[in-house]
Formats: sequence, structure tokens, C-alpha cells
Amino acid sequence: MRFVVVEDNESLAKGIAYRLRDAGHAVDLIHDGLQADEFLVRDDSEIVILDVNLPGLDGISILQNMRARADQRPVLLLTARSETTDRIKGLDAGADDYLVKPFALREVEARLIALHKRYCGKVANRILEVGDLTFDPKTLTVVFAGKNVKLPPKCIRLLALMMSEPGRVFSRQELEAEAWDDVQETSDTLRSHMYILRRALAKAGGYDPIETIHGIGYCLTPRV
Repeated sequence: MRFVVVEDNESLAKGIAYRLRDAGHAVDLIHDGLQADEFLVRDDSEIVILDVNLPGLDGISILQNMRARADQRPVLLLTARSETTDRIKGLDAGADDYLVKPFALREVEARLIALHKRYCGKVANRILEVGDLTFDPKTLTVVFAGKNVKLPPKCIRLLALMMSEPGRVFSRQELEAEAWDDVQETSDTLRSHMYILRRALAKAGGYDPIETIHGIGYCLTPRV
């Protein structure tokens, strides 16, 4: 995923960016409100992490400007204010979630993954088609190269997420949050389920459409 972190505390901003980049995400850092407001007009990032107190233009105004131009990207607000009225003001302006400082960096990452899941929906009810691979979320039917593929529920959830954005690299954290609703302590659980998924697809379709991106995660790359 691509994130924009708008935070005037450079130490905190770098900490958030380091955590996200370490998980395989791309991150842009901005420390000024006016600069952020202009940047977000032309930017195509997926999620915005936005501090409320910023020089130049405050985060609430930036958020209001985003929603006024129909920019529906998820926004996670960061602020030192803990009063209920301030939280309501941020949510009323269109924020999708709210974190009060100080917070753990892992919590930021978990909130962002949850936001992305909600924003994309869980593939809704539309049938997904990627090359000769199809998935029907109503019946949980997977067909690859004309053959039905029997998969455990967790493997189906992993496949559906990757099919929702073919060609994009999904981090381990994103995949685990989708299948288990949380990040696992080790990568063994995800690795074993990916093995089952990839073996079943290769058996049905004659090849494995999932690519391992070492140190980052996995990507669905079907043949053209």
C-alpha cells in the first residue's frame, strides 16, 4: 500500500514511516499543512495519516477539503487532544478512525490495515475474475483453468484479497489481518496456508499464479 503521513513531529513521522516501510509499504512524509493540502489534490496514495495540529493549515481543514472534492480515501487522524468533543469534530469532518497520542506504532499499523479492509470491502458480492482464475464470494467457489479448486476457508480469504488487486504486492501483515483478523506472532501459519493454496492452484491450473516477494509478501501474477 501507499501511505501519506502528514505530521509536524518529524521524529514521530519517521517512526511511523519506518514501521510501514519495514512492512513493505511506500510512504510519503509531509510536515506542513498547506503543503499537504496541495499534495493530496494530485496524489494517488491509498490511505492518509493526518495530524490535527499542523503549521500552515490544520488537519481538520485538510480533511474537510478532501471530502469537499469527493476524495474518499481512508483518513486516520492523529492528535494529542483526548477530549470527546475533539474526537467528534474529527469524525464529523470525515475521519475514518482516530488515535490519541501517545500510541504504539504497532497500533497504527493495525488500524491502517483495518481501514484498508473496510475501504476495499471484503470483495462485496461481485465475482472476481483474474485471467483464467475466478472466485464467487456468494458460493465461495474457486475455478482455475476450468477446474474447481477445493480450499480451506483461510486460503479462500487469502486468495480473495489478492484477487481484489492483482499485480499488487500484499505484505504478510495485510494477509494475516485478512485471514485471521490479526497479525500472527510468526510467519509459519501464513506460510503453511500459502503452501496449501499454491499447491491446489498449481494442480488445477498447471501453474502457480502466486509469486513470493522475498522480505515483503506475496503477489498474484496470472498469465496474460
